[in-house]
Amino acid sequence: MRKVTLLLVSLFLANLVSAQENALKISNPASDKEVIIKENKRIRIQTADGEKVSGRFRIGQNNAIQIKGQTIALTDIQSIKRNPLFLSIFGTGFLIYGGALAVGMGAIIGIFVQPSGFLLAIPGAAMIYAGIKSPNVLKNYKAADNWGFKLIPTSE
Repeated sequence: MRKVTLLLVSLFLANLVSAQENALKISNPASDKEVIIKENKRIRIQTADGEKVSGRFRIGQNNAIQIKGQTIALTDIQSIKRNPLFLSIFGTGFLIYGGALAVGMGAIIGIFVQPSGFLLAIPGAAMIYAGIKSPNVLKNYKAADNWGFKLIPTSE
């Protein structure tokens, strides 16, 4: 019984020691700033050929990350931006709902109260367009601005 318990404890400890989470380290040596994004977080990437890819990332082989089954080397990345799901859903939903409400109120005011109420549809249409384009107000880390990208193991 002692041998089995000792075996299970040692296997558990070996698993804890060897199991490390990987992360993406974004650093700027000029300003000594570092940002660490853990694996399986949502990011938006622009590659060297201008392609934009968004989704949860996984650490791949040979300094590469995978997003939606597509492997992207760290040297091919032009910019990285966090893309949280809550911010995407809330921002998009709020802007589209608010824009539809503004257009609807503009139509009601224009029909029943005063014809200049139709002008309220202009900012409402702009809000709907902004909601469809899904704005992301988080910082964009660009390789051209001397930000470096590196894969590192992290420990909790």
